[in-house]
Amino acid sequence: MAYEHTAFRKVEFSETDMAGLVHFSNYFRYMEIAERDFFQSLGVNLIQSIPHDLVGYPRSRAECKFSAPLRFGDTVKIHLAVKTIKDRAIDYQFRLYKETEGEDEPVAKGHLTTIYTELTENGELQSKPLPPELLKQIEEAPSSVLRPE
Repeated sequence: MAYEHTAFRKVEFSETDMAGLVHFSNYFRYMEIAERDFFQSLGVNLIQSIPHDLVGYPRSRAECKFSAPLRFGDTVKIHLAVKTIKDRAIDYQFRLYKETEGEDEPVAKGHLTTIYTELTENGELQSKPLPPELLKQIEEAPSSVLRPE
């Protein structure tokens, strides 16, 4: 069963601000990229569109603390760990690093809570229990993998 995933991404020029630093909003995109890649590695779609039915994982909590900048051309390493699995939600812990020769430099740490939902006929989101096919493939990360907040 899976409880962690690591993704890599090259910082694009369009992701930087006027100071040449990655704009803060992109750190959330990087976390979402790691989440999508994690689901893909399991063979599970993050968003499923079935005729007359749309299910997905909107965020109920998103946090990011920054410790060092990323710049255009840097490679960011995004580590995802499944912190908690609840009946209808998954809590993820993220650690982002600037990949370097030698030891990677920590640049940010984040947290996402996602809730499994479906879009009802009247356009409202309704939470649902996590799908059994997903629960068969994931588990909470051991404490040795989780890093202190």
